[in-house]
Amino acid sequence: MTDDGAEKDSAEKDSEAGGTTGRMVADVVIYTVARLALVAVLTAAIFFGARWIGITEFPLVIAMLFAIVITLPLGIWLLAPLRRRAAAGIAEVDERRRHDREQLQARLRGEEPPE
Repeated sequence: MTDDGAEKDSAEKDSEAGGTTGRMVADVVIYTVARLALVAVLTAAIFFGARWIGITEFPLVIAMLFAIVITLPLGIWLLAPLRRRAAAGIAEVDERRRHDREQLQARLRGEEPPE
């Protein structure tokens, strides 16, 4: 009925795809957490720096807004390796999905799917 080799290949592809997707999700989560941590550290530095120089009524929200604005370009340089790894993982998953979609469309047309 079904070829055992085809089932094994399919199972290997599924486990590989799950590993790729899981790694991509982990990379994106790590990058996001790193960006949020950078905002938190910068917020604390601005807030307590203002207190240290004598500004006692400096709102935390203002410190956070300044931190977000400063973190946008700063994160590009400081977190570049994490960003590249997350982008590579997203591209890899995207390419695998594109390939799977092409194979499905070929099968639906009754053609031999590309390898």
